[in-house]
Order: sequence, then C-alpha cells, then structure tokens
Amino acid sequence: MSSVGLLYSEVEDDLRASVRALLADRSPWNSVLARCETDQPYDTSVWKALAADLGCAGLAVPEKAGGAGASWREAAVVAEEVGRAVTPVPFLTSSVIATAAVLALQESADAAEVGDLLERLAAGRTAAVLAAPFSSAPNAAFPKTVRADGAGRLSGTVTSVADARIADLFIVPAATSAGPALFAVGADAAGVTLDAVTSLDLTRPLADLTLTEVAGRQLASGSAAVTALSRALSTGAAVLASEQLGIAEACLELSVSYLKTRYQFARLIGSYQALKHRAADLWASVAQARAVARYAAACVADDDPDAPVAVALAQAYCSGVAVRAAEECVQFHGGIGFTWEHPAHLYLKRAKSASIALGTASRHRAALGRLVDLPAAS
Repeated sequence: MSSVGLLYSEVEDDLRASVRALLADRSPWNSVLARCETDQPYDTSVWKALAADLGCAGLAVPEKAGGAGASWREAAVVAEEVGRAVTPVPFLTSSVIATAAVLALQESADAAEVGDLLERLAAGRTAAVLAAPFSSAPNAAFPKTVRADGAGRLSGTVTSVADARIADLFIVPAATSAGPALFAVGADAAGVTLDAVTSLDLTRPLADLTLTEVAGRQLASGSAAVTALSRALSTGAAVLASEQLGIAEACLELSVSYLKTRYQFARLIGSYQALKHRAADLWASVAQARAVARYAAACVADDDPDAPVAVALAQAYCSGVAVRAAEECVQFHGGIGFTWEHPAHLYLKRAKSASIALGTASRHRAALGRLVDLPAAS
C-alpha cells in the first residue's frame, strides 16, 4: 500500500470552513427541504456561490487551464461538506465526474475545444454532466445505448442521469462506426429531451435523457474515449466516498446531540448503556470511513498505482457506513426521526441513493477481490 498523508492540511481546513459557512448560511436543511417540495430543487444562486465565488468548481483544474491548481483531495473536502448539508448542487456530477473526463482528454483531443470547456467548467459558467446512468461503475463496459451516424448526429436514450435538469452541457458516450467516442451536446440543442424519473433522493434528481438526431461535437474516440470515461467514473467514485463520509458525520453529530438533550422517564437517553455502545460503534465506523475515503482521494489526486484498489475499498466500505449512520439517526430520534419535518429522512435518502451510485458496494467488493487476486467464494 502506498504511503500517503491522511491528515487534512491547513489549506483544506480553511476550505472546509469557508464551504461549511456558505452552506450553513445559504443552504440550511429546512431550506433544502422546502425546495425539494417544489419542482425546482436546485438553488442556482447557491451553486454559483460555491462554484464561481468560492472557486470550488475548478479545484482540480490546473491554473494554466483557468482553475485553482489544487487536486482531488481538496475537491473531496468540498464533497464532504456538500454531503453534510445534503445540498442539491451538481458538484459531484459537474466539478468532479465531468471535469475528470475532460481533464483526461487534454493530450488526446482538440486542445482548443478541451481548453475552452475546461475554462468554462473551472469558472462555474458551465455545468456539465456525463450522460451515463448514475449507477455506472468504474469498470463498466463502454455504453452503447446512444449511437452516432456518419454526420455525428446522436440518437438514443440514457436512463437515470443525475443532475440532468441543471446541466448546460452533456458529455455523451456513444458508439460510432469506428468504435466508442465521446461527444459534447448542449442541453438546449434541438432533439434533446429530458423526462423526470421518480427517485428516492429528492436532493439529487434523476432524469432520462433522450437524443433524437442531435448534432454533437466529438471530443475523443477510441481508447482515449474509453480511458476518459473510466477515469471520470473512478474519480467520481473516490470523491463520492467523501460525500458519504460527510453524510455519516452529520448523522452522527445529530444523533449524539439528541442523545445529550432528550429525556425519557426523567432520564437522559444518552445515559443508557445500550445507546452509548451504538453511538460508540458508529463513531468508530465513521473514523474508519474517513481513513479509507481520504486514502482514495489522495491516490486519485496523485495518480497513484494503488488508486483502483483504494477506490474500490472506499466505496465498498463508505456506502454502508453512510446508510447505517442515517438509519441510526432515525432510530435514535424515535418518533420525530420518522417525520417529514426532521432532516433525518434527507440524509437517509441521500445515503441510500449514493449506495447504488457509481457501483454498489457488492460490485466494488467483487472488483476489489479481483484487484488483489482473492479467489472467488466456492
């Protein structure tokens, strides 16, 4: 295993403080819940403040390309805070997954096209979304549901695309007569249709994307397209682990705070030994999740050879911890934890949806077994 630092740097702590203050002020959970009850779950002003004003959209983009010149480690810190606040913004989908795909094309695609797209992504002027089902795992086969004709017109349907409704641009994997390719398609292009999908997580809406002879700009083809897609999904899975960590931390804090203040039968419920044990076990699981999530982010940031193992390990572990933390939060709170007016259900739904995003835990465990040459169970 590679030797990487797991502690947060001073810069990362300052970044966390800025993002947390912004989201606490502009996106408290009651505001998130109120927006989720409408047909406009996204607060574009919050996204602009996070992406452009704080510069979080371009953290992993080099300075020469208009970004902050940081890394995926810093992006993972932002993802933690987005998870902690369950804020409906396309940070994971645009600033991580789509940006990682474009970054992977820098040496194999048209320099001017990629450079302009990177600059717009880094500045927060464009929100781009990878047109792939949100459940796609890093080791998934290149999708063939969209096909391109000889003139570069795209037709086909992609199901369950996350944050499609807020996207300005789609990066579309498509099959061509010459093999796999990636295309850029404007969200307002003629022939683009979005159909909302009823999804569990109200803070990360899904939609089916249908393309009908849509004119697209080819970004890459062949092995370059396959590599870019794999890099995007792998980076997304690594950073998603940090978002899941943020969810788990928020649920743990809500639970402990309630245990310290709620009385039943004239006794503080936090004084019951059984609840103490459950809270302590959850704290230990969150601490372990922090270690594996940080390791995955560091490996992806450093392009470490151990990155595939780190990403599979992080997703295999962190998704379960986030779900368990959210479930415990509901149960610790008793009756109030089951109500719509309490934020516990927002965390539970985000944790459950994240647990199948970018590959389920079981799929990542299977991938991990192959990567470390574990024999299959008999």
